[in-house]
Amino acid sequence: MPQLGFGVYQVPEAETQSVVAYALEVGYRSIDTAALYKNEAGTGRALAASGIPREELFVTTKLWNTDHGYDAALRAFDTSLTKLGLEYVDLYLIHWPLPARNLYVETWRALEKIHAEGRARAIGVSNFHPAHLRRLTQQADVVPAVNQIELHPRLQQRALRAFDSDLGIATEAWSPLGRNNGVLDDPAVARIAEKHGRTPAQVVLRWHLQLGNIVIPKSATPSRVRENLNVFDFQLDGNDLADMDSLETGERVGPDPDTFG
Repeated sequence: MPQLGFGVYQVPEAETQSVVAYALEVGYRSIDTAALYKNEAGTGRALAASGIPREELFVTTKLWNTDHGYDAALRAFDTSLTKLGLEYVDLYLIHWPLPARNLYVETWRALEKIHAEGRARAIGVSNFHPAHLRRLTQQADVVPAVNQIELHPRLQQRALRAFDSDLGIATEAWSPLGRNNGVLDDPAVARIAEKHGRTPAQVVLRWHLQLGNIVIPKSATPSRVRENLNVFDFQLDGNDLADMDSLETGERVGPDPDTFG
């Protein structure tokens, strides 16, 4: 899985094909969508039209909350695969644990079946806290490959990242730039950006990469799509990383997985 991919959250279906096509053109090879985003079909059209060999692409989609449960999850996956126009996805995720509904273990059984059939090369979860992961892995045959969580300099999720690592789970960041929570305007980030001749967004993405996080920044603006990919030719030093660590506030931009749904 490429460490840096392209997310299509909130990209309208009518624009998705052109937006994803441009991302592929400038060099992205990992695309992250979801049933919730209602743009799997546009994503699939862009993949098909790209001419890029399927084995060079990494495609992720996710199961939405209304489709928890064994049979419902199998049906939802079939629908997503049809919309994408693919024979398999590289990664299929449970989007939220919904602990109050108490179905995520049953849902995981469906993902394990899909994985065993080769229709999802890897399976994982999104927004799972340690308690959710502990219960799941105690009953699962397959350990999730990925846990995609809200993760940015204001919410660094140190304990959860360590928990993932102990289980051999890769941590992937959604909203890696903080989604308008002030990270990109922070004076510390601005100083680091000026020091390296980069933009604040590039600094934050570089911070993620050096921590070992997988990142999927989203933008429909061509210049930013290119900019977000151009983060592999510079390095943050120890002082930079310490300054970034100091930005932690525990502030979320999205819901709390323990109560959402």
